[in-house]
Amino acid sequence: MPRRTVRIAMNGVTGRMGYRQHLVRSLLAIREQGGLDLGDGDVLWPELVLVGRREHALHALADRHGLTETSTDLDAVLADDTIDVYFDAQVTSARVEALKRAITAGKHVYTEKPTATDLAGALGLARLAAAAGIKHGVVQDKIFLPGLLKLKRLVDGGFFGEILSVRGEFGYWVFEGDWQEAQRPSWNYRAEDGGGIVVDMFPHWEYVLHELFGRVTSVTAQVATHIPRRWDEDGKPYEATADDAAYGIFQLEGGAIAQINSSWAVRVHRDELVEFQVDGTHGSAVAGLRNCRAQHRSATPKPVWNPDLPVTESFRDQWQEVPDNAEFDNGFKAQWELFLRHVALDEPYHWDLLGGARGVQLAELGLRSSAEGRRLDVPELAL
Repeated sequence: MPRRTVRIAMNGVTGRMGYRQHLVRSLLAIREQGGLDLGDGDVLWPELVLVGRREHALHALADRHGLTETSTDLDAVLADDTIDVYFDAQVTSARVEALKRAITAGKHVYTEKPTATDLAGALGLARLAAAAGIKHGVVQDKIFLPGLLKLKRLVDGGFFGEILSVRGEFGYWVFEGDWQEAQRPSWNYRAEDGGGIVVDMFPHWEYVLHELFGRVTSVTAQVATHIPRRWDEDGKPYEATADDAAYGIFQLEGGAIAQINSSWAVRVHRDELVEFQVDGTHGSAVAGLRNCRAQHRSATPKPVWNPDLPVTESFRDQWQEVPDNAEFDNGFKAQWELFLRHVALDEPYHWDLLGGARGVQLAELGLRSSAEGRRLDVPELAL
């Protein structure tokens, strides 16, 4: 079987997300399956170059997974004509400059979100990539999750009728780091390092809402730093300067209203760490990371408000599980495969740097909305 090679420079794989989801569960998983089947007997084989600042950590990862190429010199890697794709999973504050250098060097780029710390930087990247004529993609993993794929199936099938509202709940308790180790890095809670839940999560909500229900046309948000003091990886206390919770209302094109709560200071009382309830004239559904339950109008019971009597029915049991009807791969890997097919075969691909800029725009406007105490329109972006 003919094998084509694509050489990918991966920057930031010593971090949690870059290592687990992109290196191990995506590109190494593609290698373990024998490469990416391009059809007509062709296979695309990813050759990986691990890039970062900590040489010993890069060598340890390479040794662990049988890889041979590492570098702490990004400029040298980008000057290598054999490198086809540059991938970035660094902290947000370091991302724009690295992506600019990769685009200028003529590399195709694929990057984690947010793509920049502000809209000007994100739009600048999208325009630079368009002018350079390179292929570019932004990680939008949530829409590749089984639960949201099932939800999209319901949307595409007209199950909801007219969609009225979307309600999302995301989050969990992130330990402060004093008596139990925090499960998120400390930079997430420092605004000066690009931290904050709005910057992290509003880009996700932008593409989820846009992809499934329609473009966000206005935002009203209230943000908070509920836990003002935390302890870092060395056990040292620090003041949290970034928001750890955000409560947003989003008007969608077409008239539906979305409400999404995001918090790293909430204890979970739901089936999954993120859940979306969609209500429409013909039916409703609740989707999480993996599962989706639906209730059609023909099977909707008629609850009656009576606080003087105990509840005798189980409302959760009145919903029907939406079947898998397909094999679902890891969401990060699924998007990687689509991007690599875009690079190798020029297949259509729309999760690009302009889409990434829309996410940064929504985060920026969400923070402004909270600071100014008012609803803000979300202008449509163009190159």
